[in-house]
Amino acid sequence: MKEQKKWWKEAVAYQIYPRSFKDSNGDGIGDLRGILEKLDYLSYLGIDVIWMSPIFQSPNHDNGYDISDYQGIMDEFGTMEDFELLLKESHKRGIKMILDLVVNHTSDEHPWFIKSREAQENPYWGYYIWKPARDGKEPNNWGAWFGGSAWEYDENREKYYFHQFSLHQPDLNWQNPKVREEIFAMMKWWLDKGIDGFRMDVINMISKTEDYSDGEQKGMYGDLSPYCMNGPKVHEYLREMNEKVLCRYDVMTIGEAMEASPAEAKKYAGADRKELNMVFQLEHLDMGKGKYGKWNDKPVNLQELKGIFNKWQEELNGVGWNSLCWSNHDQPRAVSRFGNDGAYWAVSAKMLATCLHMMRGTPFIYQGEEIGMTNAGFQKLEDYRDVESIQAYHELVKQSGVSHEAMMEYLKLKSRDNARTPMQWSEEGQAGFTEGSPWISVNGNYPEINVEKQQGEETSILNYYRRLIALRHDHPVIVYGDFCMLLEESDTVFAYKRILDPVKLTVVCNFTSQEVACSLLSEAAPVLISNYRDRISGILRPYEAVVYEETSI
Repeated sequence: MKEQKKWWKEAVAYQIYPRSFKDSNGDGIGDLRGILEKLDYLSYLGIDVIWMSPIFQSPNHDNGYDISDYQGIMDEFGTMEDFELLLKESHKRGIKMILDLVVNHTSDEHPWFIKSREAQENPYWGYYIWKPARDGKEPNNWGAWFGGSAWEYDENREKYYFHQFSLHQPDLNWQNPKVREEIFAMMKWWLDKGIDGFRMDVINMISKTEDYSDGEQKGMYGDLSPYCMNGPKVHEYLREMNEKVLCRYDVMTIGEAMEASPAEAKKYAGADRKELNMVFQLEHLDMGKGKYGKWNDKPVNLQELKGIFNKWQEELNGVGWNSLCWSNHDQPRAVSRFGNDGAYWAVSAKMLATCLHMMRGTPFIYQGEEIGMTNAGFQKLEDYRDVESIQAYHELVKQSGVSHEAMMEYLKLKSRDNARTPMQWSEEGQAGFTEGSPWISVNGNYPEINVEKQQGEETSILNYYRRLIALRHDHPVIVYGDFCMLLEESDTVFAYKRILDPVKLTVVCNFTSQEVACSLLSEAAPVLISNYRDRISGILRPYEAVVYEETSI
C-alpha cells in the first residue's frame, strides 16, 4: 500500500524540557524567553517541530506534570504573552510547536479537585475517582507508579481518591461526560491560538475497568496496569476527541502508550481509526526490568533491542506510523544507556543517531542528545530532584533490603534526573544555562560537552545530527521507504535496508567496542553518511555506522 504523505511523517521533532533548557532571568529555572533566545540554534540544527513538556500552571510536585490551570502559564516560565511571542517566532522560522496534553490526571490544587473533595455534594464530585474504604483500609491493593498505595484517604469526603502517580496527581474520571467536555474545550482553546498539535501524556491510561479488585502482588503492592492500561473505553474517548476537536485542524498527535503492543498501537494510530497519528512506544526503553522494575544494572541486550524495533517496523507497515526515539525526559541519556559514554563517546553517539534516524517513522530528539549529553553521575541522594527516584530509594532501601550503594548505582543508570540536568550551551559557568544557581546541578562534563564547542567542529556530534536531518529532508526513501531487517541473529550488529524503488539504503551499525567482521560492507557502493572518515574492507570498527546508497537502473 502506498504511504499517504503527511507533514508530520516528514518532520524531525525536538523535545524541550523547559525547566532545563535555557534560563533568561537568572533564577536558575529555564523559561519561555530562554527558549526564544535559542530558536536560531534550533533552526541551525534543522528541526521541524518543537515539543515542549508542560508549561502550564503547576505546584511542581512532578515538574509540571501536575497541572493546576490548563490555560495559564507557569509563573516560573513566564507569561501568556511570552508564549504567544515564542509561537509566533517559531512559526516565522518554519518550526511548528506541539504541547504536552496531560489529561489522565490533574494537580490536587486544580480548582476541579478542590471542589471535588468538598464534603457537600456538588457538580465536581464526579470529576475524579472516589471509592469507599474496604475493611477500614484502601479500596484495593494497587500500587502507584511512583511508589506507595494508589489510594489516598480524604477526611472531607471520607473516601479514598485514586492516583496512578503521585498522591498530588489525582486521576480524572473520564467516564463523566462533563470532564471530557472540559478537556475538549481546553484543547480547542490552545489549537485556536495556533499550536500544531499535542503529545498526550499516558493517554492509554484514561479508561479504567469497572473491576477494582486486587491486582497481582508485585513487591509491596498489587499491579494496577491490567485495570488501567488500554481500558475498555479508551478508543471510544479518543474517537470522540478526534471527532469533536482534532479532525478540525491539521495537527500532529502522538500518544504516550506505556506497555502497548503493536496490536494496540494499530488501534490508537491506525490510518483508518480516526484517533491519533502515532504513539510513543516505549517497549525498547522498558527493556531489562527485574525484581525491582527498572532499578537494576542489567546491560542492554542487542538481539532483544533489534527484535523490538523490527516488530514495530513490520507490524505497523502500511497500517500506522512509528515514532522513533532513544530517550526523553523520563529516561536516562541515550549515549550512556545504549552507547558508550567513555572512550567511544562521540562515535557511539553518532552511531545511535544513524541507527534511529534512518528507520521508518518520525524521529524525536531529546534536548542535549544532539551533542551527546551523558548521564548526570550524581554521587549523593540530595543531588536528585525527581519524585520517582527519591521515593524509589526510600521504598527499596528502607523497606525492601536493597543496599544504599546498589541503589545509588541504579539511580546513576536509570533516574529520570539524568535527562533533566541543564542543557550544556558553553564552557562558561553553569554551562551557559543560567547566571544564577540552577534548580538541579549541571553535569560536570560541560566544559568538554557543549553546543558552542561543537558548533565550531566540523566532525562534532551536533554537526553530524545536522547532516542526518538534512538527509531526511532530501531523501524520500528515508521517510517512506520499506524497512527490512538484516543479520537478525547477530548480537553485535544492527543492520537493515530501506527501499523506495529505485533507491536502496543499507544501514550497518556496530553496537560494541570491538572490531566486528561484517559481510554487508561494500567497497563499491557510495556512502551516504558514516561516523568514520574512511572504510576498512569487511570490518566494522568500534561503534561504526555506515549507510550505503544504491540506485537500481
